[in-house]
Amino acid sequence: MPIYTRTGDDGTTSLADGSRLSKDSPRVELLGTLDEATSHIGLARVHVVDSDLDEVLAFVQHRLLNCGACVASLAPIQDVPGVDDADVASLERATDRYATRIAHLPGFMLPGCDEASSRLHVARTVMRRAERRAVTLASHEPVSPEVLAFLNRAADLLYVAARYVGGGGECPWRPDQPRP
Repeated sequence: MPIYTRTGDDGTTSLADGSRLSKDSPRVELLGTLDEATSHIGLARVHVVDSDLDEVLAFVQHRLLNCGACVASLAPIQDVPGVDDADVASLERATDRYATRIAHLPGFMLPGCDEASSRLHVARTVMRRAERRAVTLASHEPVSPEVLAFLNRAADLLYVAARYVGGGGECPWRPDQPRP
């Protein structure tokens, strides 16, 4: 069975409930950005050597797919995996754990001085975009408050994870950087 259906050639895509939307709709934009964030986290995980952090990042990836399942339909679907307050609390605990480990690190850093932290920073920026896309969708249609909270906390986690992995070897921001 081929992967292509040709049904999207008109610029629409099918949702989990069978309804069709334009590929540039806020809902489809959010779904695509969640997919992108999940992929960037996976790419970052290849370079993360801390097994605890890798486990946390895998958890985030799985829950991002749950977030996608929550918004992949216009009509409610029974038994859709989701995210809940316990998932958000788990992210908060992990974020606090890593934030404590980086408390000694100075202010703003430029991604690019080491691969793992740079990849986590890219994942963070994509996660923030997913959060903005969720807010856009929520301004038109209901979006689970747990999804919104999860995306926000996931971006926070990715920030502290990037700083933790960088371990002080990152490139500090210098507002007075000399001109080349």
